[in-house]
Amino acid sequence: MSDEDESAPQNDAPDAGQDHGGRADAPGGGQERGNEPGGGGRQDREVDRPGGAERTDGTAEQPREPNVFATADLGSLGGDTGGAATARRAVRTWAGGGADRLTTIHGDGTVFEGNQIFALGGSDRAPHFVQGPVPPETLDHLGRVYCATAGYRRMRDRLRDHRVLVLCGEPGSGRKATALALLAELTGGRVFRLDPRHGVDELTEDVLQEGGGHLLELPAEDVGAEGEPHSSRSGRGEHVAVPRRTATRLSELHLDRFGDLLRGRDAYGVVLVENGELADRLLRGRYGMYCAPPPADEVLQRHLWHRLRAESDEALGAARARAAQRDVVDALGLEELRPREAARLADHLARHWRGEVTDEQLLAECASFVRSQAREWFAGADRPGALPEALPALNAGAFRIAVAVFNGSAYSLAAEAAELLAWELAVTLDPEYAPGRRLFGTHAEHRPVQARAVLEDGELDLGPAKVPVRAVRFQGEALAGAVLGEIWHGYHNVRGPVARWLRSLCDDPRPEVWVRASIAAGVLCSWDWIHGYRELVVPLAATDEPVARMAAATALAESARDPRVRPAVAAVLKDWAGSGNDTFVRTALLAHGYVLAAGSVPGSLDALARVVRTREATDVDALLPASFSVARLLASGEPEPVLRRLGKWLDDGRPTLANLVHLAVIRALTTRTTHLWGLREVPELDRHAARPLLVALLATRHDLAPDLASLLRRTLATARSGEAALEALGGLLRKAAKDPESLGHVCAFLPRLAVDRRDRNRLRDLLNELVRDRDRPLDRGAALRMWNAVTEGANR
Repeated sequence: MSDEDESAPQNDAPDAGQDHGGRADAPGGGQERGNEPGGGGRQDREVDRPGGAERTDGTAEQPREPNVFATADLGSLGGDTGGAATARRAVRTWAGGGADRLTTIHGDGTVFEGNQIFALGGSDRAPHFVQGPVPPETLDHLGRVYCATAGYRRMRDRLRDHRVLVLCGEPGSGRKATALALLAELTGGRVFRLDPRHGVDELTEDVLQEGGGHLLELPAEDVGAEGEPHSSRSGRGEHVAVPRRTATRLSELHLDRFGDLLRGRDAYGVVLVENGELADRLLRGRYGMYCAPPPADEVLQRHLWHRLRAESDEALGAARARAAQRDVVDALGLEELRPREAARLADHLARHWRGEVTDEQLLAECASFVRSQAREWFAGADRPGALPEALPALNAGAFRIAVAVFNGSAYSLAAEAAELLAWELAVTLDPEYAPGRRLFGTHAEHRPVQARAVLEDGELDLGPAKVPVRAVRFQGEALAGAVLGEIWHGYHNVRGPVARWLRSLCDDPRPEVWVRASIAAGVLCSWDWIHGYRELVVPLAATDEPVARMAAATALAESARDPRVRPAVAAVLKDWAGSGNDTFVRTALLAHGYVLAAGSVPGSLDALARVVRTREATDVDALLPASFSVARLLASGEPEPVLRRLGKWLDDGRPTLANLVHLAVIRALTTRTTHLWGLREVPELDRHAARPLLVALLATRHDLAPDLASLLRRTLATARSGEAALEALGGLLRKAAKDPESLGHVCAFLPRLAVDRRDRNRLRDLLNELVRDRDRPLDRGAALRMWNAVTEGANR
């Protein structure tokens, strides 16, 4: 009987009764050939079992070779790899990399960095009170360029009524300009700066000017969290209280007294406070007001007009157009400029218009904005060098670093990571004391402002599902690289606590944590390989924890993105592959799934084959990570060389390579595409992230169907892998039955698997088993479509 005759109703196509309109070739009814009625369809198949079995005559069988497909657990590779969106966002965070910085030390003991000057030497407290008038030309210039902030009139009225006003905001937000404008308006231009090294409680009437306006800017370290927990261990290991100095804190009582002093001198005063816990408390009182920055476009327009007022009419429009061009916007790397930055940009654009700077110099100046912000955040952040006084600044710095690593991820993850890093920083600064945590410190709505970040509704990709989260992100993609680059390149002593912190995060089983941390670790390694490899990668790769090994592999691959570092990564992986240390071998195999280490997909496949060829055909410890990497390469955007190589490996005849191919094919049937994320963009697979890789490839690359079918047929037809492959195919068919689009792709693919009678019998038995499953019966309508697709294979 020919193959074509099989399309007619026969015993191997069970009678469906009335369920399918009397069709005799539908699944799920009647007698099945070789199976009991209603049976599972594969009950009589022999399954390989390790060890010997006793014969009926009492003699023992010879031990069988272990079946790698029966013993391998494809899900035990390294825990949950998470979703592709998490990795994709992390990679985009570091796309800009870290920028170099230029530091010049002058002979007068000052350090000039960017647009900031730091004096070296001297004490924190002056022996006497210092004050000075604001020059008239400064106030005249301010009058020409100042853009009033929202609520300016209410600020003026409150200052006039209470004589004192507290303006809260971030440095560079226009607080100082607003304070000077208010004081100049109320005093006719008689404005004085007060010594910032003295608190409000230290002011006396004799330092206030009659009828003048007084500006006091409190340093950040003087407005930190009050009453930080601080403890140590006694010689018996018990926690004991440690005496500590409590700094005088600004309160409304101090401001009442300050207001009385000012009223007695017919004067006015404005105190500037950074956003934080103190600002939050003062804003709820009668003196505090939030100083929102004016729109950056208005500030830029005003400053450009001032600088180009003597130029031709088209100068202003040309400068504004240059500011809006993509290269300038990308170089700035900030979503919204603060007033101080807008003024700087206006100066650069005006000089560019006059030909004083080139395009390259303009872009370099724009790129320095985020570096200046990071420099300002961390310069002297541990003053005065001992806990607990330094702890508020350390907490703020730790939060900024955590946001850099978790940029765009859940706020809860970033906040918890920040607490862990703050502890590492604190015990490094003062090893004798262990700091605790504030329970009700800065509110979550105000804390992101410390990092120039915002809270917004987001989505976290868990792999099988996406869940809503409250996400935190920088207001500018360039800030993450600037922050990490500043602390890694600028402060060597910070590297130790940051490395320990990242290693602990890489050991976290949650993919949303370890993926972020491992990619950040890879970026640091690319910036300083000799240090990062030893401090970050080796400790992770040497552990027995699967998650840590996967993190080490990810970090190595990410560091290889830099072509200058790639040869060093390739050398390490080659050494590990031949080391005989199973832990290092598995890590090397996982690293080659990302393409970056070898530089190409064929190079990655060559590296995997070199390792696998030296192992036993039943070496699960090598085959599992290798097969995962092969599946990841299939999802890397270049599946053609992978499929060609898999076919050659099967033709090679070596059992080890053949087992690798079969395991990779089974992974393509069972693994969601989102779990096989790489470190390169593959946008065409995004729509199919929740579907098995095989279905995603069929949906996006129809031309691959013949090669995929050939590999799957050979895997199904191989005795040692057929049982596991058939079970995996059954799982894929169950998923496809619930997804109309996937069902269409699968039904178009099944005829390619039903080439001969044995293929069709195998697939029909599987469909019958799925339909008759008492616990999870396959939908009969979907099963009928699949059955017809299998039958169609006989007519090809």
